[in-house]
Amino acid sequence: MHGAGDRAGRTRAQVALICPGVSWPDAEGSDSMRGDRLASILAFVAQVLPAGAAGAQDLPFPPGEDPRFDWQSYDDFNRRISLDGQELTVFGPWRGPDARMFGTVLAYFTAASGVRVSYASSEHYEQQIVIDTQAGSPPDIAILPQPGLIADLATRGFLAPLGKTTGDWLERNYAAGASWLRLGTYPGPDGMPALYGFPYKAELKSLVWYVPDTFADAGYAVPETLEDLRALTERIAADGRVPWCIGLGSGGATGWPATDWVEDLLLRRAPVETYDDWVTNKIPFTDPAVVQAIEDFGWFARNDRFVDGGAAAVAPTDFRDSVAGLFTSPPRCYLHRQASFIPSYFPEGTRLGQDADFFYFPAAAASNAGRPVLGSGTLAVITRDGPAARAFIEFLETPIAHELWMAQGSFLTPHLRVNKAAYASDTARRQGEILLGATTFRFDGSDLMPGPVGTGAFWSGMVDYAGGAAAMDVARRIQKVWDDIR
Repeated sequence: MHGAGDRAGRTRAQVALICPGVSWPDAEGSDSMRGDRLASILAFVAQVLPAGAAGAQDLPFPPGEDPRFDWQSYDDFNRRISLDGQELTVFGPWRGPDARMFGTVLAYFTAASGVRVSYASSEHYEQQIVIDTQAGSPPDIAILPQPGLIADLATRGFLAPLGKTTGDWLERNYAAGASWLRLGTYPGPDGMPALYGFPYKAELKSLVWYVPDTFADAGYAVPETLEDLRALTERIAADGRVPWCIGLGSGGATGWPATDWVEDLLLRRAPVETYDDWVTNKIPFTDPAVVQAIEDFGWFARNDRFVDGGAAAVAPTDFRDSVAGLFTSPPRCYLHRQASFIPSYFPEGTRLGQDADFFYFPAAAASNAGRPVLGSGTLAVITRDGPAARAFIEFLETPIAHELWMAQGSFLTPHLRVNKAAYASDTARRQGEILLGATTFRFDGSDLMPGPVGTGAFWSGMVDYAGGAAAMDVARRIQKVWDDIR
């Protein structure tokens, strides 16, 4: 048994961002570099936290002092886990500011457990994790935002199951817990489903953005149902204004904003089982419910009166530029459906909650959809089993492992026991409350499908549909791609 004070000399995690050409330490702990990967080395990235011993002052939130944090969960973990001198390698997608914020979480894990942690990332992390697992030199923990990739690694025997106890914990402690358990569960090499992924850090897509002042000036109110949202759209158009700014442009990924629309609408108009069967191809794109969801998107996007620039502008307009219409004087539009990251493209100086705000993309009153939420996020998996890896997954169960990042920004969680006051902003807190109020959470459907379908034919098909193609024709073309890869 040990207390937090016993860890004063180990409060910094060894957190180094490395480029794709550098391999993980081998089983003996020596660093090696594969000659056939030297060409992929681009540059070393600045360290997140310098390695080595440090004093307790290096923890930015002194243990036990900040009332926003659940220090009891930290102390309880500290008492349970004693792994002094063990090492843990973690590989993930986060670079830059997100990596530094994650580094803070790792620092507290080190302080509480005694495990020294090295974190690495790569610009091509999806390919890198496949290379490393196949070569037998994986990290201990990988954190990935692609459930399809995780499913493939699980099926090939590269991941360790997390166990029923962890699954039971998710069901009890995450809002819409059954949804998150389902998200992290995949067939193993024996074909039997098991929990392999622990969801940590969520992204929220089911949002509509607007400018409160222009709303108030026009006498508009935030809609409570999908029917209300459609009625508001018609009212804005009847007032001689334009309801929506929609853009599908995104370089080589053009079309994805429309797939988000379709996924959100399908979750609001059909049973969640329909969504699940669709993303696994148990029902085809030509299923009436899927075609109806595409046409529901068309109701908003293919009406010249409803969209800034007219329907013809939807496909070629870059999604990052389309949101600017909210902020012109007079506004070119009043509504913009987009995920929680879109404020990055708002005009400089925009104050969230004042100059711009959001509301939950509502469900249909006539459906039994409840309060579905569409989103994405990252999942932690064990790629090399051991006590330190197991302890890290257990640490992610603690409220403080979430609150530490919440307090720094760019983090949302469905953890029911976190202190919502720990969120760095009122905007983040309110978005977190949407996750906590969800009856169902589903991951971005296009990311769950095979690449040629979800990030290929589905994207391009929605561009065709926005341009005037019939929904059923588009659905048939997408389905053919899926059929051809069976």
